[in-house]
Amino acid sequence: MEDDSSLFPEDELLDDFPLLEDEGHELEDPGFDIRSLLQEAEDDEDPEHSSSVKEQDTGADKMKRKTAEDRMQASHLRQSLSALDKMREQQGLFIEKTRGELRACRQRQDLTRRQQEATAAEIAAEGQASNTAAVGHLQAVSRRLFAELENERDLQLRTEAALKESENTMWHIEIQEGRLEAFRTANHEEAEAAGRRLQVHAAERLCREQEALGKVERNHLLRVRKSLHTQKEHGLRHQKLLEGARKNHSVAVRFLKASLGRIREQEKQEELECQEHLRRRMDAVVALKGSISASRDTLRKFHAWGRAKAELAEQRAQAEKRAILAQGGDAFRHLVHQRRHQELEAQKRAFEEEQKLRKQEIISQILKEEAEEEKRKKRRPHSSATRQPTLRDKTWKYVSDLCEKTTAPANTDTLDCEAAAGPGASRLVDVVSSDFMQTDPTDAEEETLAEPEISGLWNEDHKPYQVPKEDVDRKPVGGTKMDKDILARTVARLRGRVVQKQVVLGHEFQGRPFNSKPELLHFKDFDVGKVYKKKITLVNTTYTINYCKLVGVEDHLQDFIHVDFDPPGPLSAGMSCEVLVTFKPMINKDLEGNVSFLAQTGEFSVPLKCSTKKCSLSLDKELIDFGSYVVGETTSRTITLTNVGGLGTSFKILPASEPCEADDSQSILKLSSLLTYEDKSVYDKAATSISEQPLEGNEFSQVDLQSRRGAEKLDQLQEEAEPEEPERVTTTMPPSEEQTEITLGEITQGEIGPFGSIRVPIIFTPMVPGGVQASFKVTFKNHQCPTLHFRVMGMAIDVPVWVPRPSVDLKICMYDRLYQDSVLVHTRSKAALRLRFEVCRELRAHLELLPETGYIQARSSYSVQLKFLPRHSLPEDAGKYFDKETRVLEAPMTIWVADQNKPVEFTVHAIVTTSDLELDPAEVDFGYCTIYEAIRTEIRLHNHSLLPQEFGFVRLPKFVDIQPNDGFGAILPLETLQFDVIFQPTKAKEYSFELICKSEINRCFKLSCRAVGVHPPLELSHYQIKFAATALYDTSVAKLYVINSHVSMSSVTHSKPRIGSEDASPVGPTSFEFLLPPDSPITISPSVGTVWPGKRCLVQVAFRPVLPEKLIRQEALPLLNKEMEPKFFRKDLAAQRKGLQRLSLSLLRVQNRDKLFRVSVPHVLELQKRELKPSSDEYQAARATLARAFQAKFDTFVVPCVVASGYINDKKGSEPLSFSPHNTLYLELWCPSVAPSVAVTSHKGKTIFNFGDVAVGHRSVQKVSIQNVSPEDLALDFSLLNPSGPFVLLNPSSRLRAGETQTLVLSFSPHESILAQETLDIITKRGTLTLTLLGTGVASMVTCSIEGDVLNMGYVIARESVSSSFKLQNNSVLPVTFSMQLDSLSRTRAEDQQQLPQFLSSSSQRTEVIGTQNLSGQSVFSVAPVKGVMDPGKTQDFTVTFSPDHESLYFSDRLQVVLFEKKISHQILLKGAAREHMMFVEGGDPLDVPVESLTAIPILDPKHREEAEELRPILVTLDYMQFDTDTPPPPATRELQVGCIRTSQLSPKKPDHPLMVSALLQLRGDVKEVYKVIFVAQVVT
Repeated sequence: MEDDSSLFPEDELLDDFPLLEDEGHELEDPGFDIRSLLQEAEDDEDPEHSSSVKEQDTGADKMKRKTAEDRMQASHLRQSLSALDKMREQQGLFIEKTRGELRACRQRQDLTRRQQEATAAEIAAEGQASNTAAVGHLQAVSRRLFAELENERDLQLRTEAALKESENTMWHIEIQEGRLEAFRTANHEEAEAAGRRLQVHAAERLCREQEALGKVERNHLLRVRKSLHTQKEHGLRHQKLLEGARKNHSVAVRFLKASLGRIREQEKQEELECQEHLRRRMDAVVALKGSISASRDTLRKFHAWGRAKAELAEQRAQAEKRAILAQGGDAFRHLVHQRRHQELEAQKRAFEEEQKLRKQEIISQILKEEAEEEKRKKRRPHSSATRQPTLRDKTWKYVSDLCEKTTAPANTDTLDCEAAAGPGASRLVDVVSSDFMQTDPTDAEEETLAEPEISGLWNEDHKPYQVPKEDVDRKPVGGTKMDKDILARTVARLRGRVVQKQVVLGHEFQGRPFNSKPELLHFKDFDVGKVYKKKITLVNTTYTINYCKLVGVEDHLQDFIHVDFDPPGPLSAGMSCEVLVTFKPMINKDLEGNVSFLAQTGEFSVPLKCSTKKCSLSLDKELIDFGSYVVGETTSRTITLTNVGGLGTSFKILPASEPCEADDSQSILKLSSLLTYEDKSVYDKAATSISEQPLEGNEFSQVDLQSRRGAEKLDQLQEEAEPEEPERVTTTMPPSEEQTEITLGEITQGEIGPFGSIRVPIIFTPMVPGGVQASFKVTFKNHQCPTLHFRVMGMAIDVPVWVPRPSVDLKICMYDRLYQDSVLVHTRSKAALRLRFEVCRELRAHLELLPETGYIQARSSYSVQLKFLPRHSLPEDAGKYFDKETRVLEAPMTIWVADQNKPVEFTVHAIVTTSDLELDPAEVDFGYCTIYEAIRTEIRLHNHSLLPQEFGFVRLPKFVDIQPNDGFGAILPLETLQFDVIFQPTKAKEYSFELICKSEINRCFKLSCRAVGVHPPLELSHYQIKFAATALYDTSVAKLYVINSHVSMSSVTHSKPRIGSEDASPVGPTSFEFLLPPDSPITISPSVGTVWPGKRCLVQVAFRPVLPEKLIRQEALPLLNKEMEPKFFRKDLAAQRKGLQRLSLSLLRVQNRDKLFRVSVPHVLELQKRELKPSSDEYQAARATLARAFQAKFDTFVVPCVVASGYINDKKGSEPLSFSPHNTLYLELWCPSVAPSVAVTSHKGKTIFNFGDVAVGHRSVQKVSIQNVSPEDLALDFSLLNPSGPFVLLNPSSRLRAGETQTLVLSFSPHESILAQETLDIITKRGTLTLTLLGTGVASMVTCSIEGDVLNMGYVIARESVSSSFKLQNNSVLPVTFSMQLDSLSRTRAEDQQQLPQFLSSSSQRTEVIGTQNLSGQSVFSVAPVKGVMDPGKTQDFTVTFSPDHESLYFSDRLQVVLFEKKISHQILLKGAAREHMMFVEGGDPLDVPVESLTAIPILDPKHREEAEELRPILVTLDYMQFDTDTPPPPATRELQVGCIRTSQLSPKKPDHPLMVSALLQLRGDVKEVYKVIFVAQVVT
């Protein structure tokens, strides 16, 4: 209200007010004139004026214009009314605001006046106290208050003026509203009339809409009826179509089954033929393999025989040669003739063989032409004319006659069987045909069009096997036993070099290097002759790169298994490679073995298994119970025979008493004998043919031909043996009585295919009343399949009425619950029967059959309704029908049939149980509970019923919760469930309520509860704190507030703290205290405090997980044990050595055993006595080990906070405040602790680093290795060390990768003698690692034995030397390195000499400590030792030698003691004087300067030196002053010093001649006199 712009005068308020902004109209005049409104209102109220206007405007256009003007005027009036209402509202708000500001202004004036009065009183008080500064300050405040009061008065005046103007404007608005009141009333009435017209119009419209709605509904009903009719027609048509489709489907299924049956039969036939063909091929291959091996053996024998014959011939030749030579003949000539004869015989045999070959070619060509001629004859019609023998016929006859004479003896062994079979002509044809097939197999195949069984052996490009010459003398297959052993050892050595141990990061890999997928390679249900392929995936499971090599398969699998494996080279860990295994079975036999591989880390194998097709047959049931059937009926059931194997077989179902059939194996034995004989003949023929005919590379060998011939003969023998197989031998068993009531159906035998099933019907036709049973067995052609058995039983009755369910089981029923079931009654009678249903008398109050009487029609069924309503009196009413222990009810029911004496009975079974649920305990008392917490208690719900029941706690109060599932669920029979009832009061009062548990059958079970709600005077800002995962020895801090919101005793503003319905707590300071559990890692600061009303207190809760002290000590005990054991063993050994000198050998043995037994006792006692300090190495190492192996854990702590009224400092002495246990607050802390993410890997894991004692000014460095043991990269941050402190981190890092180890370099550089300790925090997002740094700065304390730091060497005769010693003592705890330095020998000495000489300056300005030096350039002073080390507490002696080379009184130098080459500990001033003679005189005034000039003093010869020295004057100045003339004045005196220098030189003078020295004494003043003073001295030894 201080700004005048906020006050609106009346004119501005009326002129600037906008009108009708919502309707979008704008008045031409921006101001609103109240007079125009009044004028319009007067025009409306004056009817005469309006009538006169109407009379003047007589035309129709004028009347329309007048009507429009009336509407416009009415609109303007309505706008005016709305504008006035709006202005009235705004003015009212403005007036209220102005009045509020006026009140506030007056209040500020009153406050300012009171402050003025108080200031005036303070000014008077300070004036009396003569406090001028305070008076001046208060006067300034008083002036400011006066100015503020004046401003408030001006503001009050302006506000009152504005308020008055607003009230005037409000009066004007009310006056205008009064004038327009008539129009407002008319407008209101017109609006009401318009509303009534609208209601009438709406009612009429509603009637019309209802009529239209009725028509629409009628039309909708018609459409619905029409659609229903259409749907019914469509349904009938669709049903007809479905029936037709079903018929067609059944016909199609019947034809399809027949077709599938034929197809299956064809497939079975083809499969059998294929198996037979494969078996023949397999037998042929086996025979061929045997013949080849036999041929090789025969060849070896032949070669051996040949060698033996050659050796025998050689021996014979040698014998003949020796015999001829013995007889005196020419042996060489005889041998030449014999060789020529042999060559002629060989040429003759070769010629004969060539002739035979040519004959065979001619015969083959003739046979070929004959075959073509026969084909042509068959194609053209046969002519009856006889033809003349041609030249070809004559040739053929000649060749045949020749073959009979020559060829037959040569092939006698080959044609033995053929000769026995037929005449000579057929033999010739057989021989010719066999030779023809040998010479030209391609043409034979073209003529006969026969497909060979083994195609590979008959191809044109096949080259027969030739026995190489070098293999004639080879060893047996596989070598000798010694060769095999040598080969095995060689392979083992080679593999031993390949196999290597794989060690990665100190871990040696052990186990299987490669895993195979699948683990077992199984070829299941294979067929002989087919090829199967499977892939194996080998996965490298080692730690690093590995290799894999195929070794092979076992010997018995090499003919069937082929492995394709391309070595992939080096495989990384986790990589895989594939192996293709091909299985081509040649025999129908189960095979097992392994596929072996060799890896770099060892050999492994993949198991392989090949399973033949087998039969696995089973029946779906072993007992078929037909139940009860009337005599004469026929019924059937089916039993299913299932084959889950891959091999089919034939089966036959027989009664169990029927004899079994067995096959005779004589034919098989006979066939095997024939095969054996035939094989022998084939082998003999092969050997004969090999021995007689040479092998050629471009033709078939006789071995192959004979093997094929043997295979053909084998097939012929089998075909001949089949018809000769005798009939099956039947083993007769004693027959049983024929069973005609239970018989088998149509299917009693047949074939069951692989993975198939067959349903076999069993027919039951009862003939005689009573029980019937029969047993059957299922036998199979495959003898490996066991015989299956099953039983069939049925009951034949002769009663026409029966119940299919003779036992009606109602399961488990509850009391007072109705259970219903229907009992179906059947009849076989051809007439209707009357039935009466009867319940036993004891159960009529609980069981009921409705209707009690009924009629059942002929050959039909009748349904009876069974109602069971068990009541609680059932155990007493039922009597013997009810078992009280098992709660089982067995109620007999009877059906009486008219004209039948024997009734039909059935039994009703039921287990009757209760539906009670029990709550335990029956009453719950929650006790006292604050409104800021919740109390949980457990209750148990027990189900006494044998049925599961659904339940739920309903109508729970808002302050009660039940978990789990909000108190809803299902309970199993006789089960007990536990629930948590959570009570959280909303205000302080006494609670008493009931919990209602309702079951699914609407039964209610109640639980009474009571509690007392407490409103404590203090509250916490947080009652639950969830700390983040905190690493060991890290700290997580959380903040909360203790709030005292109890500021008044008024119950209107807030609820008063109280306990239940007791008195409210007083308003005032309230104290609290947190009670921490013992040995908890929680720290609360402050744990005790007082909170004033309306205030709050900040509390910090810190969580620092640590390892238990006991656990650390247990871990450190082995470390201490390792340290203590050597000490005890050394003591024990020393004792044994002493005992060796005293005891004998036997006693020593006893003593050793005794000591070894007792050595651990003092060791353990000493370990227990020794205290393990937290700063010890063992303790730190044990703690680091446990921290690295720490497993994350989660702890929960509940900290009570007790509350008491009053101030904590007001308690008297040790008397505590009265804390109420009911006002206790509880703080829940969730504390997850994890292993540290960063660990120290050096220093045995210690986090305390002691640099030890370090000299001041020196630096000690330690390296600390830290490792990231977490699985992620961490960003590192380091806490700030004291910038002025001695500890420095030299190489901070910003990132530490997972598993990485970094080394931190820490330095300790003390600047003073101090015991320093700081902590360095390594901060990561997963925790903080704290390193404690300790160090002691030690100052080097060295004391010198020279007092005053001045060493005066005294007088020395020139060119002689004197020594003096002093001591330095090291009083510190560190060894001190020292060095002695002379200023005259310093490096800066040459630079200092370039400056202005010191003797030119005054004595006060001289700072040079280096005095006269030797003229020879050598140092006047020397010290020994120059460098060294002083141990702590030790003393070092130093010797200073003074050696002048001329006379001077001003020899000086400075000796500096430098410690650690840095610190100057002491500065010792060295002084000395030199004289030429032993006697000297000193005193008087100095006649020279203490610093010698650069000019060298000439050295006189010894003769003139004494004269020059005798003339050396001494200036003695005597000052005589007389102050009083009355007294005699004292004489002026001066002292002269005469000295004698000890020397080791011999005096050049005579021994009795005294020492003399003279001096000239000049007295200058008023009287000038010169005296010569002579000093004489006698040397006394």
